[in-house]
Amino acid sequence: MIKTSISKEYQQRRDTLMSRHPGAAFLLPAAPEIFRGSSVALDYRQDSSLYYLTGFDQPQAFLAMIPDHNQPKGYKSIFFCAERNPQKELWDGEMYGTDRALKVFHMDECHDILNLESKLPNLLTHVEHVYYHMGQDEEGDRLMQRTLEKVRMSKGRSGKGLISVHDPKVSIGELRLKKSEHEIELMKKAAKISSDAHIEAIKQAKAGLGEGQMQALIEYHFKFGGCKRTAYNSIVAAGSNATYLHYHSNDDVLKDGELLLIDAGGEYEFYHSDITRTFPIGKTFSSAQKEIYSIVLKAQKQTIDRVKPGVRFHDLHVYASKVLIEGLCDLGLLTGTVDVIFDQKKHLDFYPHGTGHFLGLDTHDTGLYYIDEASRKLEPGMVFTVEPGLYIQKNHPTAPEKYHGIGIRIEDDVLVTETGCEVLTTVPKEIEEIESLRHGK
Repeated sequence: MIKTSISKEYQQRRDTLMSRHPGAAFLLPAAPEIFRGSSVALDYRQDSSLYYLTGFDQPQAFLAMIPDHNQPKGYKSIFFCAERNPQKELWDGEMYGTDRALKVFHMDECHDILNLESKLPNLLTHVEHVYYHMGQDEEGDRLMQRTLEKVRMSKGRSGKGLISVHDPKVSIGELRLKKSEHEIELMKKAAKISSDAHIEAIKQAKAGLGEGQMQALIEYHFKFGGCKRTAYNSIVAAGSNATYLHYHSNDDVLKDGELLLIDAGGEYEFYHSDITRTFPIGKTFSSAQKEIYSIVLKAQKQTIDRVKPGVRFHDLHVYASKVLIEGLCDLGLLTGTVDVIFDQKKHLDFYPHGTGHFLGLDTHDTGLYYIDEASRKLEPGMVFTVEPGLYIQKNHPTAPEKYHGIGIRIEDDVLVTETGCEVLTTVPKEIEEIESLRHGK
């Protein structure tokens, strides 16, 4: 749907970014269209950083933010996009075109994308350095190389070489890391829709259904609830398939007595949710399943309780890992002291991944985890996942057979607040709550 106006928050983001990098130019191309076969385009999804700075959601676009000391804000936003084409619109829908994009997206200038290569060298003539993400798109990289060479040649024998090119990922990522009130509302909506979908999946799962059918069920509820697309490829793993961290086949059959792990989230207005729940395909957990599940649940809940401003991100992982290690020792799956096991990484056999990641416009969102080699401290407005898990392979050489093939992960989305945190996702996770849902209550 074509927008007729858009929040000035996007313009404010551009202002903030450029105020931090005086004298630099930022160049951001739209995500390329990807085709299945010769003419069938796959679902188009805009580059997250371009969307963050513009709100523009169509292909064939390019944002150039260029230093300009004649402007009160010290730079100009120059946007390139496709002109309206009645024949193309007949097939693909309404386009913005340059005139409308200029007004809707609060740009200083807007030009036809066909003129990008001819205009870009002149825009960069007096630029000290450029921020452009090389390696994302071969065609875009070739355009940049040709452009920078034209700028160099235009300076003659001045002794000046190519303009230096820097990766914009860190600069834009740090801006994206702390969410605005509007972004938080969108993420809460994504979390609500995704939570409701997971609850329906817990209620409706039964032996004999396929993993693919459960995938279809939960993704139906994502879209019916208002999510345009999934946030990532859904993981629907029954039985021992749950011991594979990024299992994507989703082609097995659910069996009574086993567990089902679903790691799936919806994308609402470009913002992601990321939820994992593990529950019995039958009505109740077995005793062995309860033992493992209880350890993971304890680690997850206690880690969330520690989230507040000033806590270092990596310390959450250390804490969660040690709670898991303690539980594994209690069951005899590990032996020794918790600190020694952690330092020697003996627990990685059962818990090989991190405890969480930043979340936002991307599932694994931008933002530095370490600053000057120290784990960064949490600040209000950050959103990330807390997702400890335990995975015992079906042929594990030392684990008791009753634990073989059990894979459990519990994941929620957490917002750091001024005084602590808020859990955005609301899917039941207590054993009694899950079994109640499995009994249709």
